[in-house]
Amino acid sequence: MSISVIDPFDVTHDPKMPFLARALDPLEVQRQLQHCCPRLTSENQQIHLCAIRVTRYKPGRRCLIEYDLKLERPDEFMTLVGKARSRFLDQSSYHLLQSLWNAGFATNSEDGICVPEPIGAIPEFQMWLQRKVPGVIATKLLAKSGGVALARRIAEAIHKLHQAGISTHRHHTMADELRILHERLALVAQIKPQWTGRLDKLLDACDQLGNATSEPSLQGIHRDFYPDQVIVDGSRLYLLDFDLYCEGDPALDIGNFLGHLTEQSLRTLGDPNALADREKALTERFLQLSGNATQAAVSAYTTLTLVRHIYLSTQFPERRPFTETLLQMCEQRLGIAEGIDADKLAKF
Repeated sequence: MSISVIDPFDVTHDPKMPFLARALDPLEVQRQLQHCCPRLTSENQQIHLCAIRVTRYKPGRRCLIEYDLKLERPDEFMTLVGKARSRFLDQSSYHLLQSLWNAGFATNSEDGICVPEPIGAIPEFQMWLQRKVPGVIATKLLAKSGGVALARRIAEAIHKLHQAGISTHRHHTMADELRILHERLALVAQIKPQWTGRLDKLLDACDQLGNATSEPSLQGIHRDFYPDQVIVDGSRLYLLDFDLYCEGDPALDIGNFLGHLTEQSLRTLGDPNALADREKALTERFLQLSGNATQAAVSAYTTLTLVRHIYLSTQFPERRPFTETLLQMCEQRLGIAEGIDADKLAKF
């Protein structure tokens, strides 16, 4: 049986990830899957590899590979997503996904809020595997009919994560958030030295905002929560990619999601307020569910996320036309737009 191998990035020649050559060798992959994935191979179940695809790649750092499989019993096709890293096998992310799966996020959960099924780990590939889930990313659905109801549902999903009580040794505070902004905007100043004064003033305002924001007791948070991290499959939602999971302020997850939604509205719809009703529904439902988060904290993290998008916009050619607009929006949100009365600023 011919097994197709699609590698548009030529990852097998990465000197920092030499094991990727084996991860794309059909015979080796077949052997490792049979040996390392007991969830699939119980009772002498046979796995038949059908195709291999490299779907994402950061040279010298990490690689995402999909494996199409056919199982004999039951007669079933599935796709596994393998996540490989250059320096080590990321056991912590795999164990976190297992913990969430066992804590009420399995596919058969009554509330329909799930995570992908963890399948196994292949140490020789420095890779762990999860089942690929069906559905559509929320990014494509929030702007459509039903987007308001979906926003409320997403708030329920992230609140469930915050309440899961999965411990972690990592922490993220407001001080960490501000430090990252200083690092990123310093890079923007190198690209746009004519904005140095504006960026310095913006960072000062961010520091004041962050220092004025009280932090509740820390909980487990996603820390990289935005619409691409949610897959919608009918009434079922899947939360993805917990690489940055840590203890932090739950308001950060909602603020990060809102900031991404505002940026998406600006870039794709030409109006940062185009999805304001979705943003309102998400915020109201989250605050309704959360006992200690505040509107002020959500708003603060939304603003800081938009400030981070100033830097992010410089990293993608299709986003660069919006960099200065994002800068102006953030100046207005922080009340430092020159020549404009802060009380009469347009609400972004």
